[in-house]
Amino acid sequence: TSRHSAALPSFLLILPGIRGHSRWFWLVRVLLSLFIGAEIVAAHFSAEWSVGSVSTKTSYKAFSVERVRAHVGLHVGLEGVNITLTGNPVQQLNETIDYNEQFIWRFGQNYAGAYAEALERGLPNPVLYLAEKFTPSSPCGVYRQYRLAGHYASATLWVAFCFWLLSNMLLSMPVPHYGGLTLLITGAFALFSVFAFASISSVPLCQLRVGSSELTTHYGAAFWITLATGVLCLLLGAAVLSLHYARPSALRLFLEGSVNDLESPTKGSSPLILSNPLHKQFKTSDLTISTNL
Repeated sequence: TSRHSAALPSFLLILPGIRGHSRWFWLVRVLLSLFIGAEIVAAHFSAEWSVGSVSTKTSYKAFSVERVRAHVGLHVGLEGVNITLTGNPVQQLNETIDYNEQFIWRFGQNYAGAYAEALERGLPNPVLYLAEKFTPSSPCGVYRQYRLAGHYASATLWVAFCFWLLSNMLLSMPVPHYGGLTLLITGAFALFSVFAFASISSVPLCQLRVGSSELTTHYGAAFWITLATGVLCLLLGAAVLSLHYARPSALRLFLEGSVNDLESPTKGSSPLILSNPLHKQFKTSDLTISTNL
């Protein structure tokens, strides 16, 4: 995402050098493309697919009756779960209560081992309580479903990213209909990732009680933005294909950013007259060809 954010100022700097109305068509095209690509990459690494938070008074450490007021957050992504614990206020019990712990379940990672390490480190009770709910041995039984859903959603997002790259190349070539098709495929795979992650709803998450309050989860920003991006790609792909068959000149205007081919000849321009010098020999009528420059 940092590459995309750094590229945008560069595009804006060279924008004044593009003449006429074409700069705005070029700007819209670049911004749409950057948004789609940046969203796909950012959503893949985001922990905001399923989120929940609660402010409560809860026990802080094991074997202690001390309680603290804190804000607890649960953030589920495609590759693991992120748990935050922030004191309210941050300084309590002569400690700084500000934790941000991540537990990864992607293939090749040992979630149970990471949880055992957290136990050895003596992390606060709320963090350990929520992390334990997603362990393979937990009675909740959500580990397998979340892990598989995240795996398939991640894979389909990378496929969508590859087709997004391909669509950019094809739309820069004189084959816009193939570019429109790849945009449709990009949108389809983005939606597949959303549907794959949404399969977790088939497994009810067990009740999460932190202190005296219940923590509930809902789909987060990454989920909804990915859904919107998939729909956007489908609409753009359908628009490109429709314009290719119905209004190819309008499609060329948007893709090439050139209005010269579409504008009518300038009024008042002087005609260029070509005459045939041999017409007098055969006594034919004057033949002239004129064209506007």
